[in-house]
Amino acid sequence: MPLTMSSGLIALEGVAVRFGATTALHGVDFTLRAGERVALVGANGCGKTTLLRVLHGRLPHEGRRLVAGDLRQAMVYQRPFLLRVSVWRNLMLALWLAGVPAAERTARADAALARVGLAGERNRPARVLSGGQQQRLALARAWAVRPQVLFLDEPTASLDPGAKREVEQLITEFSAEGMALVMSTHNLGQAKRLATRVLYLEGGRLVVDLATNDFFERPLPEPAALFLKGELPWSA
Repeated sequence: MPLTMSSGLIALEGVAVRFGATTALHGVDFTLRAGERVALVGANGCGKTTLLRVLHGRLPHEGRRLVAGDLRQAMVYQRPFLLRVSVWRNLMLALWLAGVPAAERTARADAALARVGLAGERNRPARVLSGGQQQRLALARAWAVRPQVLFLDEPTASLDPGAKREVEQLITEFSAEGMALVMSTHNLGQAKRLATRVLYLEGGRLVVDLATNDFFERPLPEPAALFLKGELPWSA
């Protein structure tokens, strides 16, 4: 069911996800609006990645997922899957799969590599790049299809501080270009730096949904407050 752009890009109404006897999400209501940068936080197993996959339309669920028109979306995973071909071919294949016209692919791939600082690596096998370079390539593939919404699942979790700064800078620049972002992260500092809105999940339930300043400055429900202080045990 389509939404109007004024009401949001993606909306979830009473969304639940079950894996056998396990309920991964419980009745989640959420609306993503244009230009927002949303951070999903919570302990391991709280439902962050499941929620990302539902928002991206890649997971069966109960309840409703509503999308505004022909919404372009892309997702970057914590450990991006790269084919055993060159950096250049990884980009070109991504553009082909996204249905980008053949006449546009070369220019888009060139622009994407320049955008993430990998123009000099175009002929190298993608899988020999460093971790930070691989993540930048994954971001280039996403950026090249010109999504209105970009989903990021722990995009800097396995990176060293220098690579993390590079990726965060790209995320900030993508947002400045008008892209809406939804990102799962365990790094509260990252959420504070990058997000305009923070969602705290616990046991598959959306417990807190606040503007970033409010999340870090206002009183929170006890589990969220303990998590913010680092006192809530991580679940398996």
